[in-house]
Amino acid sequence: MSAPDELFCWEGDWGLPSVDTDCLILLAYTKFAGAPLKVHKISNPWRSPSGSLPALRTSKGEVLSRPSDIIIHLRKQKYNADYDLSAREGADTMAFTSLLEEKLLPALVYTFWMECKNYVEVTRRWYAEHLPFPLSLFLPGRMQAGQLERLRLARSDDALDAGEELEKELYHDAVECMNLLSQRLGSSKFFFGDSPSSLDAVVFGHLAPLLRAKLPNGKLQQQLKSLDNLTHFCSNILLLYFPSDGRENISRKAQAEGGEFDHVPNKRRKQILSALVALGAMLTYALFTGILSIKHVHQRALESSPSLHADEEEDEED
Repeated sequence: MSAPDELFCWEGDWGLPSVDTDCLILLAYTKFAGAPLKVHKISNPWRSPSGSLPALRTSKGEVLSRPSDIIIHLRKQKYNADYDLSAREGADTMAFTSLLEEKLLPALVYTFWMECKNYVEVTRRWYAEHLPFPLSLFLPGRMQAGQLERLRLARSDDALDAGEELEKELYHDAVECMNLLSQRLGSSKFFFGDSPSSLDAVVFGHLAPLLRAKLPNGKLQQQLKSLDNLTHFCSNILLLYFPSDGRENISRKAQAEGGEFDHVPNKRRKQILSALVALGAMLTYALFTGILSIKHVHQRALESSPSLHADEEEDEED
């Protein structure tokens, strides 16, 4: 029996199996399609076979990193969440997926990566706390740059400036998209009846982080929470397909609120150790590039000083 395919994803938080949209889409799709993958939830993309997340390593050693390529691979393995859809439902899936990428995704990128308070207090903070040192020092900024480039490409706008005008335009498109999704879902459990499809995975992956993250600027989040059927849709998927993730996150949160130093959570302990390592590195650099060489020169100067030798000879004669 061959080894199962392995899926590498960002780890979860906020009661979600992952904090990343692409990872959430793939995790949901594999659950819906019944694909028997071995899932690795990690916080270091360098441990992924592709150096990025998400990534899939097949049983034959092939590595895929684009979510669309991973889903195509799973379908070729007969794990197809859209198997029972009609031609019209398949067309609707493509139309709504394009709508999400064009109208909702840019607003999500802005909300998490460009809106100043959200980025500093939630996004950058989360990745800085979960990434290992020294990746935590530079990778959040690099990820932000990648997301901004993604937004530029989506809008075909090289001169992308954050501001009220851009925010208003993006949020208007996102609200329109969410309203259309809400109308299409109606009172149904999933978008095409009682069984989830790839569209359900895509919608869940985009909406769940917006619904669950504690955002200081939650304009778009409040709009989503006002659409009861979409919030119930996300909560229902979490309850049915990821029941353990909420409990794990609650357990980690309770652990993180422990008291004395001996009970400091691993993340905090890692931060302290990282700071000590960084301090040690700076001291070592300073010593070897400046202080030691100065002391050494000073010592040699004293040893070779004629006046010092003369004083010593005078002392001996006395």
